Amino acid sequence: MDKLELVPVRTRILTPADNIVDAIETYGKDLIGPDDVVSVAESVVAITQGRMVRPEEMNPCFLARVLCRFIPQKASLSSIYGMQLAMDAAGKWRIAFWLFVGMLAKLVGKSGVFYAMSGEQTRLIDDVTGTMPPFDKHIVLGPEDPDGVSQAIKERLGCYGAVVADVNDLKRSYVLGGSPGVDLRKVEKMLIDNPFGNASQKTPIVVIKNYAKIASHYRV
Repeated sequence: MDKLELVPVRTRILTPADNIVDAIETYGKDLIGPDDVVSVAESVVAITQGRMVRPEEMNPCFLARVLCRFIPQKASLSSIYGMQLAMDAAGKWRIAFWLFVGMLAKLVGKSGVFYAMSGEQTRLIDDVTGTMPPFDKHIVLGPEDPDGVSQAIKERLGCYGAVVADVNDLKRSYVLGGSPGVDLRKVEKMLIDNPFGNASQKTPIVVIKNYAKIASHYRV
């Protein structure tokens, strides 16, 4: 009987000079079959798209300096630079409005309203030290068009499907997008133990072997 197997794929450090589909083909094509799903870390996709900035290149506005004080200290938006990028991506008044509403919602016991309503980029921004070297001095935004990236991977590699995922060691697994036919919620559960490892391991690609054969009876 076929069983779930997660195969991390080691690469060199990928940069904005790289194409993520080319990189997956170079490092993983011999491991990828027609029943497999290729998952790739969202931060690496974003880096290859050039979606990052150094804090010293930014000029945060007064509102960003105020609003970041209302974000829990360990969150990326608690820095003035992370908050400024969120405002640039989603609109400063949208961020301000939903932060205020989110604070009120917390008073009645409802958490997560701000991140749910202020736009996906607010959840995906990685502040400095939140990304692998040499990009740990940058703030990295979420990737563009994760569905399109996933479809391009599927077409090039001939696999069953592909996804772009944000996974960490705190049992947080979120799939930003994927190719048609892939159950994103099931993939999130499959990746919950973070097979990508940490940044120093340089394994931003994980092949979910036999996905097509096991997905129908895999419980979420």
